[in-house]
Amino acid sequence: MAENKKNSLSEKWPKERKSMRATQVAFDANECMDNCIRKTAYERGMSASDVIREIIGLNVNKAIKRKRLTVSLSEDDYELLAKKYALKRVNKSLVKQLVYEELRDYAETNVP
Repeated sequence: MAENKKNSLSEKWPKERKSMRATQVAFDANECMDNCIRKTAYERGMSASDVIREIIGLNVNKAIKRKRLTVSLSEDDYELLAKKYALKRVNKSLVKQLVYEELRDYAETNVP
């Protein structure tokens, strides 16, 4: 049964299966390279990853992607943010919403 299910999935989504095998590669960049690629990405409305793919001659997915900002938060960070936002206990989804609101307010008052 498990084998049939596995074959069924690979037949239905061959492209997704190929993309699942992709490996993220990180580069230690000097400041000039980092700034150049990030600036190019910003000016073209692309991700830095897509700019790198373009530079090295790989296909770039033209599908519209949702804009996302990320930050890594430790348990200590969540505790500090819960205190900052005067929460009685750590509520990660509420902290996320409050951080989003703070970032939105920041962006609205600091438009370049």
